[in-house]
Amino acid sequence: MKSKSGIYHIMLRGANRQEIFHDDEDCLKFLDLLHIYKLKSEVEMYSWCLMSNHVHLLLKEGNEDISNTMKRIGVSYVSYYNWKYRTSGHLFQDRFKSENVENVQYLLTVVRYIHQNPLKAGMVTKVDDWRWSSCRQYYGNHDERRKLVDSDYILGMFSGDNILASERFKEFNEKVNQDQCLDHHLDKRRLTDEEAREVIKNLLNENEIANVKSLPRLQRDEILKKAKGIKGLSQHQTARILGVSRTLISKA
Repeated sequence: MKSKSGIYHIMLRGANRQEIFHDDEDCLKFLDLLHIYKLKSEVEMYSWCLMSNHVHLLLKEGNEDISNTMKRIGVSYVSYYNWKYRTSGHLFQDRFKSENVENVQYLLTVVRYIHQNPLKAGMVTKVDDWRWSSCRQYYGNHDERRKLVDSDYILGMFSGDNILASERFKEFNEKVNQDQCLDHHLDKRRLTDEEAREVIKNLLNENEIANVKSLPRLQRDEILKKAKGIKGLSQHQTARILGVSRTLISKA
């Protein structure tokens, strides 16, 4: 659905949660592409964060549909990634995921949620310790070679005085919370049978789905144990797709 405000919280995730950034060069390349298409599409960027296997963006649609802008960014990065690592095929999981941001309260919630993503994942002990987010720019530490974030719009919601706005924003940005946004809801979503079948196929490598129930017990149980750890995949689905009993899965 189109956002009435034109603002979206967007997430790009690696296929099967694979890493999409392996080193600093990869992160910098993605930021360069963001900057290029932000200017071309006249997008306003309010917050961003790069994690090893996913990306969060909070932005306002520019002079074209947001789907087109995201497609340009995704295609360009995949082209770079496949060239650098001599790979081919899909890098991202389907198309991007998004949610509409229709009011100021939720806009600020998403900014904080994105900045606290590395903190809640246990990657850092302070939000501004994470290099790959817009948090440092909000705190006045411009350590990247491009201005990606339109921070004035968000800071202006805290005060017309720049110093006071920064202080109030920092207090809000670091507040302990139970915010639940896009990827929280996605993680709780059950996979469809079609999605589940694809995930299981990738898990099996060279084995066929039909052969799993005939594998030696240790090998079979190892596969079932890994399947149990896949978010959104129920044991009922796994049993039905692999043709084994739910008891075998629960015991694995």
